[in-house]
Amino acid sequence: MIRTGVDIGGTFTDVIIFDEALEDIEITKTPSTPDNPAVGVINGLEKAATPIEDIDFFSHGSTVGTNALIERELPRIGLITTEGFRDVHEIRDSTKDELWDAYEDVADPYVKRRDRLGVPERIDANGDVVEPLDEDAVREVARIFEKRGIDTIAVSLINAYVNGEHEQRIADIVAEEHPDAFVCTSHEILPEMFEHERSSTTIINAALVPVVREYLTDLSAQLDERGYHGDVLAMHSGGGVMTTEAIAYYAARIANSGPTAGAIASQYIADQCGFENAIGFDMGGTSADISLTHDGDIEMTDQWSVEYGYPIMFPSTDIETIGAGGGSIAWIDDGGSLRVGPRSQGADPGPACYQRGGDEPTITDANVVLGWVDPTAFLGGDMDATADRAREVIERDIADPMGMDLIEATSAVEQIAVANMCNAVRLVSTSKGYDPRDFALVAFGGAGPMHAAHVAQQMSIPKVIVPPYPGINSALGCLLVDVEHDLSRTFIADATADVVTEMEDAFGEMESEIHERLAAEGVEDDEMRMDHTVKMRYKGQFRSLEVPCSRPIDSIETVRERFHRSHERTYAYSDEEQPVELYGLHVTGRGVVTKPSFPQIAAGTAEDAHRGTREAYFEEAGEYVETDVYDRDALGAGATFTGPAIVEQMDSTVVVPPQVTAEVDETGNIIITV
Repeated sequence: MIRTGVDIGGTFTDVIIFDEALEDIEITKTPSTPDNPAVGVINGLEKAATPIEDIDFFSHGSTVGTNALIERELPRIGLITTEGFRDVHEIRDSTKDELWDAYEDVADPYVKRRDRLGVPERIDANGDVVEPLDEDAVREVARIFEKRGIDTIAVSLINAYVNGEHEQRIADIVAEEHPDAFVCTSHEILPEMFEHERSSTTIINAALVPVVREYLTDLSAQLDERGYHGDVLAMHSGGGVMTTEAIAYYAARIANSGPTAGAIASQYIADQCGFENAIGFDMGGTSADISLTHDGDIEMTDQWSVEYGYPIMFPSTDIETIGAGGGSIAWIDDGGSLRVGPRSQGADPGPACYQRGGDEPTITDANVVLGWVDPTAFLGGDMDATADRAREVIERDIADPMGMDLIEATSAVEQIAVANMCNAVRLVSTSKGYDPRDFALVAFGGAGPMHAAHVAQQMSIPKVIVPPYPGINSALGCLLVDVEHDLSRTFIADATADVVTEMEDAFGEMESEIHERLAAEGVEDDEMRMDHTVKMRYKGQFRSLEVPCSRPIDSIETVRERFHRSHERTYAYSDEEQPVELYGLHVTGRGVVTKPSFPQIAAGTAEDAHRGTREAYFEEAGEYVETDVYDRDALGAGATFTGPAIVEQMDSTVVVPPQVTAEVDETGNIIITV
């Protein structure tokens, strides 16, 4: 079988093709085409030696949904809600990202106020109809939207999570009055309490459906024309894939899919190296994404956002993103302190050393001056880069204003960048009760392997793993996922034996719906797996924690004990005498896909890959030191070496600090012991 994974990034589209029979891996990288993402995918596939018609499995991750939300390249949206509640979407939860910044405004709502229309109806918190739905008012709203040319409509009524009868009737009426409209109802998308969160998720999902449907239809058609007739699977934020038919209705799920694919790959690589606990460190040109795997499971969250104030409540890998990429700009603030990021030069114009018009110092420029990166070797020598421009901008913008020499200023830029990365690692680890010393750091992305060893030293992380193809790790992650669906519902009750039967019934209903979805996507019964979790909290708490739950439920006491342990780890205390309350139920259904096993590499020594030496600066030494340079592609299994050392390949560089050892395992991972 020939498997293909594709990651559509903002700058590059990465392709990995794995031939299981030949145990051969082929990699291509081509510029992304934002106006038509499918073109970049086809360009990457056609660049490979493997014909498209020979591909048996195709899975991809994309930034299409995320970019559409950031850039607001969305259709005009209409919202139908309960009369008197049309401003819930704009009032939000009344918080701000920077709470004390009086000059910062939260992003505008996705639906303009004039397009948020209410209809008379009311359902109470128990699901009982207090006021019948005014169907004539619904018909009038549908006609108004049609006159305004609004073809994308979200429906979110008060308390619809316990009774979706009125929302479903609205959808039926709109279909009669405005048959060209796409209607998205909150009781189907997110049957959970909290009006703003449910409305926000429904609105974002509705807005992305036309965007995602257009590009998926185009991609499927282009692949079909070239001989691939299988499923076009799309990565979603929860760590699985869905078919184009499913993702076209649950479009908000593909936002954040690129970083999720990287987290999946880092978990897989750590497992292959014998580590159940791992921190994924994905550093690219603009940002760094940090994820965490504990006991073999990737940490998840059920509330995230692309723009602050407008949450998406679908399950997602818990990823911390900071503005620390190769293109992040070093600058001096008004108080005279040196800062790095979050502003970035990106890929265009890029760092000053690229000689493409960039005129501000970046992390990449600092790495070039330190000697860690050979500018003449960028992308295999295809870029006309130079260290001279990097020196000029650092001296002009950092060294001279701060009264430093060039090397002191350059080293300071690197140290601050590493400190920022360490803060992100703390956010996913120590701030949530995890000790970084119990984890391995999996470094990938174009810049991750360059900084990972220094991050590990600062955080006392004992091992760093650099996979064989760090620049395309997210594309690799797309090969390692299952077809997956999630369902959740609000379930508020005391965590006592009295509710076990009711919990079992609710789990059974959700399982049946997931079974139908997976079966519709061609998954056989023996390939389906169901996982169950319960949201719990101490009575009187607002926030809840999600803990695993077996099915059938043997004992509610066991579930409570898991909650106490989770609470102790997260908040450093628990109270087993305190009553515990159930808040919600969650089921994840997977159609298990056979995972590829990657080939072993030939044995070799470090001497076989030794290219020579060059001068590189390390803060540990306080000076430039003679540093060994190795060719990554020539390093064989069993090769060992001690820093200072630099390992180069086409789109990534591994930096090994002085007195730090590294070895290559049988599948080509470099394991650094710090």
